[in-house]
Amino acid sequence: MLLPFFSSIPTTVYVNSTVPILVLLLFLLNLASSDINQGWFNFNGYLDVEGGAGVDSNGLFKLTNSTSLIAGHIFYKNPIQFKNSKNGSVFSFSTTFIFAIIPGHFHGHGIAFVVSPNKEIPGYYPGQYLGLFNRTNNGDSSNHIVAVELDTACNLDVNDTDDNHVGIDINSVNSVASASAGYFTDEGKFISVSLVSGDPMQIWIEYNGVEKQLNVTLYPINLPRPKTPLLSLKKDLSPYMYDSMYVSFSSSTVSISDTSSSHYILAWSFKMNGSADELDLSRLPKIPRHDNGGIKQLKKILAITFSFTGLTLVLVLVFGFVLISRKKRFMEILEDWEVQFRPHRFSYKDLFKATKGFKKREVLGRGGFGRVYKGVLPSSNIQIAVKRISHDSRQGMREFVAEIATIGRLRHPNLVRLLGYCRRKQELLLVYDYMPNGSLDKFLYHQPNSSLNWTQRFKIIKDVASALFCLHQQWVQVIIHRDIKPANVLIDSDMNARLGDFGLAKQCDLGNDPQTYHVAGTLGYMAPELARIGKANTSTDIYAFGIFMLEVTWLLSLVSHHPCSDYNTYHLSN
Repeated sequence: MLLPFFSSIPTTVYVNSTVPILVLLLFLLNLASSDINQGWFNFNGYLDVEGGAGVDSNGLFKLTNSTSLIAGHIFYKNPIQFKNSKNGSVFSFSTTFIFAIIPGHFHGHGIAFVVSPNKEIPGYYPGQYLGLFNRTNNGDSSNHIVAVELDTACNLDVNDTDDNHVGIDINSVNSVASASAGYFTDEGKFISVSLVSGDPMQIWIEYNGVEKQLNVTLYPINLPRPKTPLLSLKKDLSPYMYDSMYVSFSSSTVSISDTSSSHYILAWSFKMNGSADELDLSRLPKIPRHDNGGIKQLKKILAITFSFTGLTLVLVLVFGFVLISRKKRFMEILEDWEVQFRPHRFSYKDLFKATKGFKKREVLGRGGFGRVYKGVLPSSNIQIAVKRISHDSRQGMREFVAEIATIGRLRHPNLVRLLGYCRRKQELLLVYDYMPNGSLDKFLYHQPNSSLNWTQRFKIIKDVASALFCLHQQWVQVIIHRDIKPANVLIDSDMNARLGDFGLAKQCDLGNDPQTYHVAGTLGYMAPELARIGKANTSTDIYAFGIFMLEVTWLLSLVSHHPCSDYNTYHLSN
């Protein structure tokens, strides 16, 4: 794909919104070693795209497309001389670019600026590791990859702190330095920003080859560049880079169609041995906005109302009445805590369609909280499980918020993934990954023809132990589950166990004692001292896990497991 350029001197890439296709300023280095030392370049060439990267229907450069489990890369075609041939040290370099991540139903993994030894990145896993590595080579010293990640997924396997951070990566997505996304004011106050807000943001990445220091600065484009960088790493990059390297962008996604985030690069500037050229904000293109169509529909109704009279006016009023009635049927509620935790919110209309109107034949199970329905998202054909809770149920609003505040912010292979939620009138709905094999108690007590062998039982115990270790040790706060039992352990299609139902879960800071709560849990799984002191902690979870192990290994149960016993849960108080 041939891409025109604006100038022969600046090392700057722009998307031009005035042309129907993507027009980028691309640079091709034709330079001698003396040119590198002076920091001057001569540009005339094009970029290479790979994987899901390309131009969308609006002429914008997009790193990922609508294909499931794919990564996208955009490479500057020619290698760049990064090292001094005399002493082998890395030259100073500077780059800045403007990006935007438009949120979807599911977050992708974000964007990374990459310096790599090859124009193609071999062996990457498309759905994870930002399109750079796989489980085998993540952390391999032979990778010789240096990257700065804008990460929008919290992956505890690589020690991510949250799902909205910036990190410096060397040969691995286990960042050597990271910080929550944001910037510092001139007074030193930290202001957080959301990488998936849909608003354009600018980032500067600068390496000082003399001081051996890498600085990363992030900020919204409507503000001046902060004086204090977000990240500053004192490290010599020479051992990790070859003489000639390629510069590129990389991104990956985990979902399909319009259900995942969209990643755009709007402008890019790069320079060796000097500061990258400033970007001209007046030339930035407009980016798509995440709109549910309600405003456009309202404008259409108003336009028709004021444009016609008589019979036309009557028809418009009738149409407006039908539309308002339909929107009222699916009206939802929004509160402050929803903004704080930033989970994905599904529309009631989509969940209504997914569960075929919450038909009885779609019911997977029921309990004190309400019913769980099987569903299929109409936009992506992804199977989901929808827990439908009432404000007046035994769990109610407090447990609804507890699930979102805990499991909604974690990602672990042995935790049931909370995809999002919905609120409408007196209904509370939680959306999870669908587990085709149901809950563990059905294997133990209600399906005699589907008995588990010892290998499967041992693996289930290990999986639940791994989930507990994540809750107690691997996150920024300690999460106490308070209701560990076979009914709350779900089995996926590969017979992996996943801990779920966080309606009674509580959080406390690492190293602090939990507050005293009212006694809650399931009789038979509660530690004896819990009724006396009323304080759940990690030890009470471990006690319940011990009872759980007895059940899985020897079917020694302390509670009734009749299939009509309301999921065997006896919540004394919440």
